[in-house]
Amino acid sequence: MARYISVAHEGLDASCVDRDSLKVRISYVGVSRHADRQQIEALVTAVIRIGRQLTGHRLRPIRIALAHPRCAASAEFEAFLGLPIDFGAEADEIAFSAAARNLPVVSADPYLNKCLVGYWEAALTRRSSHRNSIRAAVENAILPLLPHGKARIGKVAEDLGVSSRTLSRRLAAEGVTFAQVFDEMRADLAEGYLTDRSLSITHIAWLLGFQEASAFTHAYKRWTGNPPTNRRRSGSRRPPTEIRTASAAE
Repeated sequence: MARYISVAHEGLDASCVDRDSLKVRISYVGVSRHADRQQIEALVTAVIRIGRQLTGHRLRPIRIALAHPRCAASAEFEAFLGLPIDFGAEADEIAFSAAARNLPVVSADPYLNKCLVGYWEAALTRRSSHRNSIRAAVENAILPLLPHGKARIGKVAEDLGVSSRTLSRRLAAEGVTFAQVFDEMRADLAEGYLTDRSLSITHIAWLLGFQEASAFTHAYKRWTGNPPTNRRRSGSRRPPTEIRTASAAE
């Protein structure tokens, strides 16, 4: 999975750490992580179910970490998986016990495996390496920093392994600034959070990196022209493009 996932899905990458446990970390490439909840939860479920089918055991992870925050449906998802999930984590990870690495594949076919490995290796060689969007990379770096108030250009640049000046230059090449990406990302996130009635306005403000709910209310009114309580009462979600148009116009 870690080696070939990017061939099957250009928006995903994965790495495998085999130490005290068998851990798979999933990363989004050229795709904004903050806009997604369903796909990553579906992928986690699929990995577990495929593992069970391949091994013939009721394989259970020892830890699941997801970058998005807990929502009203999270308890049901945790009950389905049979363990608590570390929501709001720095990265999306699935960890299995060290013993899992020794479980054989019950339907193993060495001939088919050799054919498929050859196919995937050829596909991996042909895959384009020019698929990264710096904006998406910046958004994905901002997401875990937001609730802690650390989403600053210097910290994001450090996490991405570049200088602040280089990051600003690469964003400018895509026609945006760090401040614009930061502001528009928070506007998009706010729309999604407001549809979840289990999240209070104060909690949403914290998730978005605002020190006070009043600061969030002021920002939301700047983005949309209305206070967040109006959006919550309406129960509808404004399209992200509409939010960004309004933000850019201001």
